[in-house]
Amino acid sequence: MGDIETAIPPAAARLVRAAVEQRVATGAVFAAGRGAHTHGVQVLGETRVGPQAVPVTADTLFDLASLTKVVATTPAVLRLYDAGDLDLDDPVGRYLPAYAQGGKAAVTLRHLLTHSSGLPAHKPFHRLPGTRASRLAAAAEEPLEAAPGTRVVYSDIGFILLGAIVAKVTGTGLERAARELVFEPLGLDSTGYLPDADRVFAATEPDPDTGEPISGRVHDENAGALGGVAGHAGLFSTVGDLVRYLQDGWLGGSFLSERARAAATACQTPRLDGRRGLGWTLGGDRWDHMTAAWPHTRAGHTGFTGTSIAFDPAGGLWAVLLTNAVHFGRDHTGIALLRRTVHAAVAGWADAADSAEPATAPGAAAVVDSVAVDSVAVGGDQPEDQAQRADDRYHRAVRIQGD
Repeated sequence: MGDIETAIPPAAARLVRAAVEQRVATGAVFAAGRGAHTHGVQVLGETRVGPQAVPVTADTLFDLASLTKVVATTPAVLRLYDAGDLDLDDPVGRYLPAYAQGGKAAVTLRHLLTHSSGLPAHKPFHRLPGTRASRLAAAAEEPLEAAPGTRVVYSDIGFILLGAIVAKVTGTGLERAARELVFEPLGLDSTGYLPDADRVFAATEPDPDTGEPISGRVHDENAGALGGVAGHAGLFSTVGDLVRYLQDGWLGGSFLSERARAAATACQTPRLDGRRGLGWTLGGDRWDHMTAAWPHTRAGHTGFTGTSIAFDPAGGLWAVLLTNAVHFGRDHTGIALLRRTVHAAVAGWADAADSAEPATAPGAAAVVDSVAVDSVAVGGDQPEDQAQRADDRYHRAVRIQGD
C-alpha cells in the first residue's frame, strides 16, 4: 500500500508529509476528526530505513511508549473506580506495603495519577539485577523527593506503581486486566502488550547490543526489564484503535461514567506547577503539545517514541499522530515541533469550519502552513537556532489565532 491522504486538514497533512520527507521519522499515520466523525487518515512512509523496510499502513503497530499511561493504566483505574473496587483517594499503602508508613503514607492514587506524589521522574530499574518482582519492589521502595501534593513532576515510577495496583486489585496481572477492563469492552483488537511477532511494526531506534532497529519489542528499557508489561509503557496499537478509544472511551458511550470522565479531564493540580488531570496532560501544562490554538478544555498525552493523542471533551475535536521518530535517535527537536504545529493547524482548520464568515486575518493554520517545510521538518541534526526560529514563528501563528 502506498501513501494515503484522505480529507486530512491540508495544512496538517503538509506538515506531516514534510516531516517524513525530511526524516523526522521514517513513517507516520495521522488522523483527525470531531466526535464520532473521522475527517481523514494520512498514511506515509516506511517502517524503518534499510532493505527490510516495508510501507506503513493503517494496520502498522506503533510502540505507544507513555501513551500506555492513558490508554491502559488510567482507564483501568477509572473502570475499577466506577465499579467501586477502589477509590481515587485511597492511600497507596492500602495496596503496596512500602507505602503503609512514614511520609509515603499520605500518598494517594490521585497523587500518582496526577504526577503529584513527590516521586522522582525516572530511575533506571532495568540496570538492577534480579527479577520483575524485585524491580517492582525497587520502584515501590523509591523514596519521595517532595511531600505529596506539593509539586508536579511527570513520573514514570508513579505509573509503574499504578500498574502494580491494578494487577493487585484485579488479581489477574496487568496485561489481562487491561485487556478485560479496557481493550475488549472498546473493541480494540490490535491494542495490547507483547504483540504477536508476525505483525508489521514501525521500528524504533537501534538496539545498542545488535545495532538492529527494535521491532515488535518495547523500546522503554524499564518496561522491557519488567517483562514488557508495565503501567508506564509497553503498549502497542494502531491508528484505528486509538481513534476508537478516543471516540468511544472519552467523547461518547458508556465505557466510563460521566463522573470519571469529568474528573479525569478537570485540572486536579490547580495550585501546583503543572496542569494535570487524571493521567492526562491539560492545556497550559509544560508538556502541553496541543498548543493554545486548541480549546482550553483540551487534554492529551505524548509518547517518547514519537506518538501522541489529543481531544477536547467539550467540543469533540481530536487528533492521533503516530510516528517512529525515535528511530533516528533521542533528539526530540523535530517531533516536538511537528506535534505543536500539526495541532495548531488542526485547530485552525476546525475554527475555519465552525466560522460562518471568512476570517479577516490569517488564522493559525494558514500561518503554520506557510512555514511547513522550512520550519517543521527539522531532523535530529537541525541547528538549535533554526529550531528556535521555527518555534517562534509557530507561536506568532498561535497568537494570531487566539487562545
